[in-house]
Amino acid sequence: MNPSPAIVCIGEFLWDMLPDGRQPGGAPYNVAVQLQRLGHSAQLISRVGEDELGAGLLTVMEQQGLDRQLIQRSQTHLTGVVKVNLTPGPRVYKIVEPVAWDYLQHTDELRAAVADARMVVYGSLAARSATTRETLYRLLQVARFKVFDVNLRPPHYTRTVVKYLLRQADLVKLSEPELAEIMGWLGQSSAEATALPWLAAHFNLEAVCLTKGSAGATLWYRNELISEAGHPATAADCLGASDAFLATLLTHWGTHSATECLRAAVAAQPLGLAQPAHSDHFP
Repeated sequence: MNPSPAIVCIGEFLWDMLPDGRQPGGAPYNVAVQLQRLGHSAQLISRVGEDELGAGLLTVMEQQGLDRQLIQRSQTHLTGVVKVNLTPGPRVYKIVEPVAWDYLQHTDELRAAVADARMVVYGSLAARSATTRETLYRLLQVARFKVFDVNLRPPHYTRTVVKYLLRQADLVKLSEPELAEIMGWLGQSSAEATALPWLAAHFNLEAVCLTKGSAGATLWYRNELISEAGHPATAADCLGASDAFLATLLTHWGTHSATECLRAAVAAQPLGLAQPAHSDHFP
């Protein structure tokens, strides 16, 4: 079997500090975990501190069966944490900075892993700092198929960086608020019937996927707009639901029709990323 991972996820790896305890998180980690659970080879590129929190994340990776080889260790910056407000209404994230994953170093090992991967997944949050942004830009130069999980987290992005990351992508996944914001920058309507094909043409994208929570999702692919209705039981705000969606979409991408990919991804969304009780091990 080819030892190189089929999909490499690049970016933040951290602890989500929730009211009932902490949970390993970061969209790249969540997507990698879900890919692993679906039987798909995946690897995570990130950086954690030489501290107790970092050791805990590495232990979690081992428990999930993820290879830790591409996780760098920092002696100068702490492991990342995010304080998540789960009160009714829009979820609020307080993302601490600077932390270890803001200082991801470009290495030949990372470059080789990305060059060998079938797909590379990245988001906007990892590009908030100059060091990791430069590393990400260099790694994307050698990626075969690039998946941009937009994941806007104010104030940790700029229009210039997001537009650059869009131009690098082959497939883009974004939410309705993210679509509205980006199309506003570009002076265009955010109506999905026109916005998705416009984005694809403007940024030379193979596919654009719009997630709509309990309303399902819409995919623009090969000059066709495909929609899949959501399910009444969908927990639109379930932590990790969007990451479960993306991982399932990518697992089927290239081997199933676009309609089948979208249907499977929407069906996976209500499941979110239910985690084992890691807080029992790392109080």
